[in-house]
Amino acid sequence: MRSDSFISLAAIVRSAAERLYPEIVALRRHLHRYPELSYQEFGTTAFIKEYLGGLGIQPEPPLLETGVVALLHGKASISSEMRRTVALRADIDALPLQEENSNSFCSTAAGCMHACGHDMHTAMLLGAAKVLSELKEELNGEVLLIFQPAEEKAPGGARPMIDAGLLERYKPSAIFAQHCFPSVESGSIAMCKGGFMAAADELYVTVHGQGGHASAPHKTRDPILASAHIITALQHLVSRVAPPHESAVLSIASINGGHATNVIPGKVTMMGTMRTMNEELRALLHERFKKTVTQVAAAFDVEADIEIRTGYPVLWNDPAMTDIAWEAGKEYLGDERVNKSEQLMTAEDFACYLQECPGSFWQLGTGLTGSKPGNLLHSPTFDPDERALETGTGMLSYLALRFLAS
Repeated sequence: MRSDSFISLAAIVRSAAERLYPEIVALRRHLHRYPELSYQEFGTTAFIKEYLGGLGIQPEPPLLETGVVALLHGKASISSEMRRTVALRADIDALPLQEENSNSFCSTAAGCMHACGHDMHTAMLLGAAKVLSELKEELNGEVLLIFQPAEEKAPGGARPMIDAGLLERYKPSAIFAQHCFPSVESGSIAMCKGGFMAAADELYVTVHGQGGHASAPHKTRDPILASAHIITALQHLVSRVAPPHESAVLSIASINGGHATNVIPGKVTMMGTMRTMNEELRALLHERFKKTVTQVAAAFDVEADIEIRTGYPVLWNDPAMTDIAWEAGKEYLGDERVNKSEQLMTAEDFACYLQECPGSFWQLGTGLTGSKPGNLLHSPTFDPDERALETGTGMLSYLALRFLAS
């Protein structure tokens, strides 16, 4: 049962998020105007530090060249034995994409855009920092604010931050984060227990043959023909190797070879992606991918160089922490605005934190009925509903307060 004290606290946070909404919009629009690519977020880092400093929150010693970590201390009357730390994370990098929107705050950086909502994520965590700094006497512990670089570029920024001692140094009891999703209605959130997002690996194959005149293919070792058969053979990995109840994707998304109608080339390159929701299946598909490519290449008397670049792991939402976030969401937003999410084959390096610390990651709705067709993640016309800033700021703030009070 929801206590009167939590109902009152949720109302206080809603009021603060509503009052701060114009300021959070301004933060988001500044970040959107000046996007920076992975590991180049120097201006963004300085902007975050300046804003936190204005709240009286001093950033911690840096762990990486970019990114910010800060600790917001709650009320001093809580004994050290009773104090806990909850971590909230936002990613801060943009994508190498030319914006095609017509808003007044469009990106000023050629070929660089916040097309995945990281400007929204950062603005909401800054907003939550302000809400929580105003409610420090309600905080039964500490809030670890993580502004992480390089989520968009493998190997990502989460693992380097962990390796630099982030979790070991601050020892959070739980970690939470959210991601903009235009497929979810603005003002609502969607959550999933257990496996939520896929492990993602990059596939690279170079097929070496013997080029020659296209009128005499018998005198060549044709890498184009071999590549076509390799691609066809790879399709059986999901349908005949992965169990029917396990989600998996294997897509060859690029193939390049040849430059003329009458020349069989000596080399073909291919690239693709593999997505899995199960680490055991992931390892099996890696093995069978290599075996399939090698053996099909041999059948056509060509050689194949194979590289699998291991990406982010499966994002596993701790069931108990997801229950806590679910209840907090219902208390803050109302029952009708907290929904169950299906599993997604997208990937997120927040998964690295969840391997080390219990927590949960959810979808924050940024879509509106009748949104333009191009309002998609990683699209040059991605244009999230800014009212979601109020929702996400309040949700992060209330969840931190609620978790530390439990």
